[in-house]
Amino acid sequence: MSFFNKILASAGIGSAKVDTLVDQTVYVPGEELSGIIRIKGGKIDQEIGKIDIELKTEYIVEHDDKKNVTTCCIARIKVSDGFHLKQGQELETPFSFRLPLETPVTHAKQPVWLETALDIGMALDPTDRDSLKIEPHPYMSTVFEAVHLLGFRFRSSTCERHPKLGRGVPFVQEFEFTPGSEYARDIEELELIMQLEPEGVHVLVEVDRRGRGLSGWLENAFDMDERHAWLSLSREELSYGPDHIADALEELIDRQIR
Repeated sequence: MSFFNKILASAGIGSAKVDTLVDQTVYVPGEELSGIIRIKGGKIDQEIGKIDIELKTEYIVEHDDKKNVTTCCIARIKVSDGFHLKQGQELETPFSFRLPLETPVTHAKQPVWLETALDIGMALDPTDRDSLKIEPHPYMSTVFEAVHLLGFRFRSSTCERHPKLGRGVPFVQEFEFTPGSEYARDIEELELIMQLEPEGVHVLVEVDRRGRGLSGWLENAFDMDERHAWLSLSREELSYGPDHIADALEELIDRQIR
């Protein structure tokens, strides 16, 4: 019976189980995430090599006009070294780590999750997946409020491959906005990419200009209708509030559409 149980456990039947519980339901990039991992032994004793937690998301890779979704591990955290897990034994292991500033917000169904795995030699590793809700960092929220003051409305958000801007991850998160009446004649779309820092945020502002006449047709034909510029905002500047940031954004956008 014991030998039969070992065979089943190697295929994941009657093996150890893992369940991860986080302390909060909502987080922001850069925040401390903590919780516990509950482990329950299976029908036989097993040697656990280690416990790992991976923070994961998805991003889009575009190639030859085709879009494919790729999974990305943003961070990997080693929670525990190896140990002996007895049959039916129940354990709890606490963990904590700081969410990277590159963690995407989960707007527009952008998935972010924790994947916990027990490393068991010669057996199928038990895993647990737990979705997270990530809200914008306060710096980001101030920028979003400023964009709203200028009459732009949020349309969508996607994570797309961009290894040069990704800073440690192969993607960036783009936030797309449609213009209000003030900019409707000149702008088709406004895109923002944000690079968070402990002391502020760098914002890549990209304006997709609305083409008019022959020059507009040529710009669209040669993909020259997008203009972009960086706006760096310190913690002090952000503390002045959305109205102050809106003024800086307005000046930058106006330069791009001239």
